[in-house]
Amino acid sequence: MSTVRGARERARIEVTAAIKDEARRRLAAEGAAKLSLRAVARELGMVSSALYRYFPSRDDLLTALIIDAYDSVGAAAEAARARTVTAPPYDSWIAVCRAVRDWALAHPHEYALIYGSPVPGYSAPQATVGPASRVGNAFVSIARAAHAGRGLALPPLPTALRPEAARMTADFAEGLPPEVTAALVAAWAQLTGLISFEVFGQFNRVVEDREAFFAHAAAQLAHGVGLMPSPRADA
Repeated sequence: MSTVRGARERARIEVTAAIKDEARRRLAAEGAAKLSLRAVARELGMVSSALYRYFPSRDDLLTALIIDAYDSVGAAAEAARARTVTAPPYDSWIAVCRAVRDWALAHPHEYALIYGSPVPGYSAPQATVGPASRVGNAFVSIARAAHAGRGLALPPLPTALRPEAARMTADFAEGLPPEVTAALVAAWAQLTGLISFEVFGQFNRVVEDREAFFAHAAAQLAHGVGLMPSPRADA
């Protein structure tokens, strides 16, 4: 019985992967708003009723794709953080920024799914929150390391924003100064905007050396959070 159950589970995993792969192809060709379970089933040679056993609705399939995308970019950010965990926090920040950008350029349609325009009629469930937080948590980890080490240059924080910054700190950045938490959220949003401009073509005929431009912009974001590069040994 266990052998049969194992074979069925492997078959289910394989069919689920095939459904998601075809859905990603349709995202690339038509966009998320036009994703249809019937069209996916047709391309896979399945009847719609069979596909519904894997994903009861279009929104369930979209949620699976969104979680996969968030987990994928999150894993890229976490890997960059792990590779640089013993490096100065400033260097780790730059590495994580580059990892997110590299992932976005390699997966533009998945990036658009999670950071582009909302899909009409779709509301992301709570299950997406954890995966969506992985990139942000990598940056929080860097800020915590800097705060515990040589310190951070506290960014300015308007008095009117302090209660909100304190709330955010308690929610997801415990142990950091509220000034840094507010700057982190702003930097994360600015990084997404910077990458979106490149992925969606807004830099065409504006920025030619995008690698150098991104390096400069990521450094500016680090400064805004209070991270400073380590002094050069020959300085």
